Amino acid sequence: MSSVTPNTASKTEHRRPAGRPREERVDRAIVAAALELMADFGISDLRMDAVAERAGVGKAAIYRRFDSKDELVAHVVSSLVSTEIAIPDTGSTAADLRILMDQAVALYRDTPAGAMMPALVEAVRRDADLQCLIRARFLAGRRAALADVLRRGVERGDLDPAIDIELALDVLAGPLFYRLLVTGGELDERLAAGVVDLILKGYAPTRSSHATQHGRKTPRKERTR
Repeated sequence: MSSVTPNTASKTEHRRPAGRPREERVDRAIVAAALELMADFGISDLRMDAVAERAGVGKAAIYRRFDSKDELVAHVVSSLVSTEIAIPDTGSTAADLRILMDQAVALYRDTPAGAMMPALVEAVRRDADLQCLIRARFLAGRRAALADVLRRGVERGDLDPAIDIELALDVLAGPLFYRLLVTGGELDERLAAGVVDLILKGYAPTRSSHATQHGRKTPRKERTR
């Protein structure tokens, strides 16, 4: 016979889980504060107590969520993907790519993300663990979204089936980050349109690839005797 009385069993079943529930407001405040500080002072000089002060929370609230500064930085950077990446499917490869490029331009031009990027590049160069986290949580998400659009472009017949997806992804991202990190050139709609046009023209399907994709062989010209 069980020694647990009905009242005790009822209390056991409705016992609240240990620890305080996560508050989305606190989560957002921590991320916003860390992003601003990273943009203003860099990542190497980021301090948890400074994040706590700007977020208006205790430092313990940060450590309940993140084991280390690297974890916090990776989370902040990966949170940019959730706001930046929503895979479009308009029925047009050109339109889908343009939407993603316009979103990227707006993100790095109009938010603290652009000012943070130089510090992030420097930090991942020095910190191998942070580099792995950023690649897994930030770069992988953006590249996966763009790769999906490129593959759909191949299926629609808009892009050559022989397209080098990895190279095309580099071409899409390269001009934006070159201007952001090196030349300081304008991040604008003209840049977004030019990069998309470059991809569509550079990887346009050839007559032979279009025929192969649809299971037809290109007829050979008869030799003249």
